[in-house]
Amino acid sequence: MRLLVVEDEPDLLESLAQSFREDGYAVDVAQDGREGLHKCKAWDYDAVILDWMLPKLNGIDLLTQLRKVKPTPVLLLTARDTVSDRVLGLDSGADDYLVKPFSLAELLARVRSLIRRSAGHATNVIEIGSLVVNVANKTASQDGVLLDLTAREYALLELLAYHRDKLVSRTMIYDHIFDEDDDTLSNLVDVHISHLRKKLGKDLIETRRGQGYILHV
Repeated sequence: MRLLVVEDEPDLLESLAQSFREDGYAVDVAQDGREGLHKCKAWDYDAVILDWMLPKLNGIDLLTQLRKVKPTPVLLLTARDTVSDRVLGLDSGADDYLVKPFSLAELLARVRSLIRRSAGHATNVIEIGSLVVNVANKTASQDGVLLDLTAREYALLELLAYHRDKLVSRTMIYDHIFDEDDDTLSNLVDVHISHLRKKLGKDLIETRRGQGYILHV
């Protein structure tokens, strides 16, 4: 899954980006509201973590403009903690609101919840026959046996699982699995699909040549 973190405090931005990457996410960053809005419009993020007090364009104005064109899940992460602030943030289109200072574990859980709800899933567990994907602890098992997946292989499997029995295009995979610093002209998708097939069985993932892939129920 791919996230955008919009935060103008350099140390916090770096810390958040690193924490999300260590948790298996692809992460893009922006240090002001104008850059954040541009990236929100240019890519389809699974979630955006948005500070309120930003230079060039504040978080509420960014959110208001984003909501005119996209339903991207947004979590406001801000030091503004009054009830009126929370009401304004949520009424402006935020899906969740977390006050600084915050627990990293809670932030990660809230982001997982945003992504899960956006994909139409009520729980952290996706069951596809004998395959079980647990989005809370980022693991997958088949026939009760834990699969040995790399972070990128798991991210690809999670994306396919969220869209099970539906075509997932290569463009969608690039948009949701790789961040802006990855080389999208490489054969990374083919490599990871091949590795997944070896670990899951070759029949679970169908290739639609020139279109993408389908994880069958």
